[in-house]
Amino acid sequence: MRIAEIHVYQMDVPVTRTTYRMSSGPYTSLDSTIVQIVSDAGVSGWGETCPVGPVYAPEHALGARAALQQMAPGMVGAPVTGPREVRRALDRLLNGHNYAKAAIDIAIHDLIGKTYGMRVCDMLGGATTDWVDSYYALSVGEPDEIAEKAAEKFAEGYPRLQAKVGGRPVEKDIETIRKVWEATGCTRLALDGNRSLLARDVLRIGRECADIPFVFEQPCNTMDEIAAIRGQLHHGVYLDENTESINDVLRAISLGICDGFGFKVTRLGGLANLAAVRDICETRAMPHTCDDAWGGDIIAAACVHIGATVQPRLLEGVWIAEPYLDVHYDSENPIRVEKGRIKVPTGPGLGVTPDEGVFGEPVASFG
Repeated sequence: MRIAEIHVYQMDVPVTRTTYRMSSGPYTSLDSTIVQIVSDAGVSGWGETCPVGPVYAPEHALGARAALQQMAPGMVGAPVTGPREVRRALDRLLNGHNYAKAAIDIAIHDLIGKTYGMRVCDMLGGATTDWVDSYYALSVGEPDEIAEKAAEKFAEGYPRLQAKVGGRPVEKDIETIRKVWEATGCTRLALDGNRSLLARDVLRIGRECADIPFVFEQPCNTMDEIAAIRGQLHHGVYLDENTESINDVLRAISLGICDGFGFKVTRLGGLANLAAVRDICETRAMPHTCDDAWGGDIIAAACVHIGATVQPRLLEGVWIAEPYLDVHYDSENPIRVEKGRIKVPTGPGLGVTPDEGVFGEPVASFG
């Protein structure tokens, strides 16, 4: 099997059901990049990458499409012997840009699965469950408003809640944390700073909320900042934005900086790399999530498939953007959260096939 064609699409994914606000600001629409890889047998595999704006992480939508246009000509005609060899070929064509390479990696997994009649989760080691737990991300907002939303989502069935903090006075965050705890009693609560908190504010939150069982998720900007205060914290610490490579994960574990991770498929460069860190985490009994920054049914399916392969006691949940969206790429097999859980797709590959014409015309085509 060889790659015959590569098509790149752009789609604005609107945030329609509620305002999504992080420490870096509010979001009303996200710019997603979709990749279609067509084999010489006419089978299509689909991938996606959707950064959250240009400042959340060192990646952005225009960069993704530029990187894909740099790599795609060199991939047309290449044999598809497996995802790892495709990744090596991409590395020979372009240094870095994991988030763009991830779209191709996901599409290759989908293509191989659809060609040979296998689900992606089975290609990645086998599903441990037919349903994966999700979790709900509570955006930055007024304490009473966020507590009310937390109670609603916890009652809906979400087993884990994540509260965004940072980008405002720490007193407001502390008030929010307390009200969320009082409203829900959720013992699986994460406080996600998205790199925004100063070390002094992390320590203050830890002191003033010592009685509340939560974990800090990426509270400070760098591993070094977190390492400097790690010994003064009594709550668990997870890394998210700092895990940009397999080597970052190895370094964090070896230095004892964290107790778990929030992994993103595209940040790590695709499903093959996330499967590698999944196995590392299983060896060291490190819990983690299997998520991505944003996107539609394609990236959601990828997150669910890899999440289904994680040892259940170590899976902290699979976050997808679907609760904030009204759009689905595949109207027959959409990926949805139902009472806090997500069904693992049953069809071959990712188990989703975009509706004809849903992305419009390609912005670039090769082959």
